[in-house]
Amino acid sequence: MLRLTLAQMRRSLGRLVAAGVAILLGSAFVTATLTAGDVITRGGYDAMTAAYGTADLVVPPVDTPISRVLATARAVPGVTAADPLLMGWGTFESGRRTVNETLVSAPSTPSLGSLEVVEGRVPTSATEVALPAASAERLGVGVGDTLQARWYVWPEEPTGDVTAEPAGEDAEAGDAVAAPADDDVEELTGDVVLVGLVEDPNNAWSRYGGAGLATVEAITRWGGATDPDAFGPTNVLVDVDGDVETVRAALTQELAGADVLTRDEAAARAVEQWGGGNVIVMVVLGFAAVAMLVAALVIANTFQVIVAQRTRMLALLRCVGARRGQLRTAVLLEAGILGVVSGVAGVVTGLALAQGALSVLSRTQDGVPLPTTVTPTLGNVLVPVLVAVLVTVGAALVPARAATRVSPVAALRPADAPSVRARPGRVRLVLSLLLTVGGFVALAGGVALARAGIAVDAMLPLAIGVLGGGASFVGLLVGSPLWVPKVVSALGRPVGAISTSARLAAANTLRNPRRTSATSTALVIGVTLVVMMSTGAVSAQQSLARGFDERGPVDLLVLGTPGEALDAAGRDDVAALDGVETVAVSSVADVETPDGRATEVLVLDVTDAGVLRDDAAAAALTDGRSVVPRWWSGDVVRMELHAGDSAVLDVVARGGDRALLTPQAAQALGIDEAPSALLVRLTPGADAKTVLGDVRDVVGDDSVRVESAAAERQSDEQIVDVVLAIVIGLRGVAVMIALIGVANTLSLSVIERRRESATLRAVGLSRRGLRWMLATEGMLISGVGALIGVALGLVYGWAGAATVFGPMSEVRLSVPWAQLGGVLLVALVAGFVASVLPARAAARTPPVAALGVD
Repeated sequence: MLRLTLAQMRRSLGRLVAAGVAILLGSAFVTATLTAGDVITRGGYDAMTAAYGTADLVVPPVDTPISRVLATARAVPGVTAADPLLMGWGTFESGRRTVNETLVSAPSTPSLGSLEVVEGRVPTSATEVALPAASAERLGVGVGDTLQARWYVWPEEPTGDVTAEPAGEDAEAGDAVAAPADDDVEELTGDVVLVGLVEDPNNAWSRYGGAGLATVEAITRWGGATDPDAFGPTNVLVDVDGDVETVRAALTQELAGADVLTRDEAAARAVEQWGGGNVIVMVVLGFAAVAMLVAALVIANTFQVIVAQRTRMLALLRCVGARRGQLRTAVLLEAGILGVVSGVAGVVTGLALAQGALSVLSRTQDGVPLPTTVTPTLGNVLVPVLVAVLVTVGAALVPARAATRVSPVAALRPADAPSVRARPGRVRLVLSLLLTVGGFVALAGGVALARAGIAVDAMLPLAIGVLGGGASFVGLLVGSPLWVPKVVSALGRPVGAISTSARLAAANTLRNPRRTSATSTALVIGVTLVVMMSTGAVSAQQSLARGFDERGPVDLLVLGTPGEALDAAGRDDVAALDGVETVAVSSVADVETPDGRATEVLVLDVTDAGVLRDDAAAAALTDGRSVVPRWWSGDVVRMELHAGDSAVLDVVARGGDRALLTPQAAQALGIDEAPSALLVRLTPGADAKTVLGDVRDVVGDDSVRVESAAAERQSDEQIVDVVLAIVIGLRGVAVMIALIGVANTLSLSVIERRRESATLRAVGLSRRGLRWMLATEGMLISGVGALIGVALGLVYGWAGAATVFGPMSEVRLSVPWAQLGGVLLVALVAGFVASVLPARAAARTPPVAALGVD
């Protein structure tokens, strides 16, 4: 049977090529999706934990003093290095130029560092610092130059080794000068040497416009403290030599059960805190699941048509002695060989596509953590091949069974012409209704669970949604012979008024419902996938944008010394910068949360609520309700806070890091601070990092901190753009699958009807009329398939986006109109091309010769 199978494949090579191409593209689609998923997941995890370097373990903040945590960690066998992730700020001057720089503690080993030294070296003493190249350029200094650091110390705090001697030319670097600024604070200065220039390759500190490096001692001193423990709990990064899990267990035991995390676990926790679930993994799994389902349907439809055409040949083999089991085995073996060959070719093609996309993106998307090469995994290679084999074999089961059950004599007789009265059976109707209705109910349930946040596990709504969507889609396809011809006929009536060929084309769509639905279904599948991805991607992009706005409602924040009013001239200078739309003044105060933690809040007048990006937060302030971070105590509507006084406030919980109080709430809490902060809203399209640098230049003479949520959002959106670019690439593969499917089914339909075409020619239809009849029929069926696919794609795309991003924010349906128009145009062209070429061959065949075709 193997020789017979191979011989049949060689004789039917032309027919099998089309199915093989569809299988190849489907396998490539699955491979590219799984590979892209690995890239997206790894890139997203790296972005979330970029500040951790490549640390093996992360110890989250604990109540134990940081010095004791470090000593304990360094004493554990297998730990080669342990560093605190300490962050502070420093003010540096050179001549009349000043910069306020975010500083992070210099790592003891490069693996624990998030910044890359591009010139010079890492600081090793309290009199050294490494700055970003942009900051050094603003100061007009280079490696080896001396800067002056300026910081403040409150009198009740010990000043350590600070001296009262002036820093002259002969003073050693680090000697400080105490210059009383007022009754509450001392301003100190000291010389430091710029020993290196750094860059932030993974945008770990983009929120602050970059960061520099300094020793823990220097950050502590410039923060006005004498002990790192005064900074409070912070992350500790650990580098391990040996088995990570063994060291982790020992470290957990030594730290009295502290929650020691691997880097991936820390990333997963960061992603979950960011969006209420592992959004990145959910997106990848969602696309992969849908890709497998749709590719399976396309391949099954194509292969089923091809195998069904060989029923007569199988019957001939029965006549010469072949048993039913042998024929069934031969068909399935042929399908298996085709699946293996095409699946392997698809894996190679998919990896090549992924590598090409990665090469382009790595060159065009600066600052996005992307690997340079694709790393195939066992799953990425085996799963697509297994899917290809299972689908092709599964697609061949039904036609092989039907062919072997037909008696040889009956099968060798000419097939009866299809009857207009022939209708699909009731079993198909019942099965279709059950799958469709049940699937849509499950899909709606998954969306509802995701939006309500009710689930045992974050992946449960996605699983329910994928199963429901898949079941409903299969139900629609199973029942397509029941309703697709009617839709085609309804839309074909106005088309039939154009000409006789058009009327014949519209009538032909009803003559064989199964053939019409099979032809249209190929395009329905592909268009549904394309539109679903487009709609889901656009809806998800806007949903993520709203999530970013909620997470960082203020584009840029200028924080001065609490209680000291900011210079009005500085506000005007910031407002005059390019890229700045609105500037609002705010007071800064400390309040105590219900769990006893002191935290920083902003007091914002309701007339300035328009400076916020988060519309819900702005509306709450306008209604007289304060805004508190959701992580304080969940979604609450009233909360008791403590400052000078205690008060119960009407609040709205949002996803930001800081609370926003109304003036009435501040008055109730006894807060009466001078305006010491500026809230800045950027103009649409402004480069957040450029504006951040400009603001720092303008306020450089003041002891202020500048934070930019817009700069962080800009970096995050780069990652989203990469994800969407990958989705667009996968969507291109889906379009190719759809075109192959429609070309296969339309071409086979025309070939099957050569007798019918010859009869029309014999009764007077011209060659041109025959060609236009077949072309109109192809475009009509393709157009209807595209319209149905568009409608289904919009529903599934929105449902997918709502399921994945529902826990983050409200998802609104966004329709990519331009892309929908392109899809419809491509569908019409595909129907025209797929039918015209076989029609030309049918028109050129003499009627007598065509009537003699078996």
